[in-house]
Amino acid sequence: MGVSISLDYSMVGQQGRARQEEKAMRGEVLKPRLGTAIAWVTAVGLLPGAASPVAPPVVITEWKVPWAQSRPRDPYVDPQGRVWFVGQAGNYLAYLEPTKGEFKRYEIDPGTHPHNLIVDPKGVVWYAGNANGTIGRLEPASGKITRYPMPDKAAGDPHTLVFDRNGDIWFTVQRGNFVGKLTAATGAIRLIRVPTANALPYGIAVDGKNHPWFVEFGSNKLGTVDPATFKLTEYTLPNGAARPRRIAITSDGRIWYGDYMRGMLGRFDPASGAFAEWPVPNGSSALPYAMAVDDRDRLWVVETGPQPNRLVGFDPASQKFFSETPIAESGGVTVRHMVYHAGTKALWFGTDANTIGRAQLP
Repeated sequence: MGVSISLDYSMVGQQGRARQEEKAMRGEVLKPRLGTAIAWVTAVGLLPGAASPVAPPVVITEWKVPWAQSRPRDPYVDPQGRVWFVGQAGNYLAYLEPTKGEFKRYEIDPGTHPHNLIVDPKGVVWYAGNANGTIGRLEPASGKITRYPMPDKAAGDPHTLVFDRNGDIWFTVQRGNFVGKLTAATGAIRLIRVPTANALPYGIAVDGKNHPWFVEFGSNKLGTVDPATFKLTEYTLPNGAARPRRIAITSDGRIWYGDYMRGMLGRFDPASGAFAEWPVPNGSSALPYAMAVDDRDRLWVVETGPQPNRLVGFDPASQKFFSETPIAESGGVTVRHMVYHAGTKALWFGTDANTIGRAQLP
């Protein structure tokens, strides 16, 4: 069952915060205060041919999660507008009601340490048990959890989940070195081992042809799986030092990735086999991590090297970065994953500063 919690952080100092959290954990519902950081767009003047300094603002709002040091991450908006997320370190699932600033928490099996979740059109929550080798299914109304264990014990760390066009789930298994598919109707799981040793399959997305694509953070490769034959194909990035971490796919079928080690935004065209890349605004020290594409095919990446972290926007049509916004209120520490939600025209993300964030896009 869930516990509804809303915290007021207007009290000053750590002792006040601790008292608020103690009350909250006893089940007391407190009045919210939304922490709003209105940030500005800074022209990206670090690159040749950068965009004009005049640009509409990106507005970032953050909500402090009431469970301290729980690493809230990987939010996903459900059909009711609630923003679900996992507490990877805190071992829970929860949602935020943005209009009220209230949180509700759901307890899960000890030792699950969920890494990621997604929500289907019926509001059912699916999550990756990163430490217990399972994918879980939560029915929020009843609190019922169904567990789907990996069929191979070597696949002990399901990582990132994504729906395909049929409502089934493709996922990566990072250290286990697999990509997998879970058929939602039956719970059947099929695993495909990645040929490259220690590839660390990480971010994953599905293209317009219903093919999953993933990046290998332990190598300089991308991969895809044919859903009809389950044949896995890898593509080698031109630079051997590249380490792609997250992935996004634009409507033209091109594959985009952030090169975490080299500070690059990369593009792969499956039709031609050609690669292209652009340095992100903060260059080789940027550590680009969270990544998403919006409904105008613009790419958004969080640079996690700078503190505060910086959200940068890239327009594939002009091939220029046009937006740079600090995650100013909390600093972000590290923003690991984000999703674009067309209904709110916003990016949603979690931070290692223990907040859930929304970036309202122009």
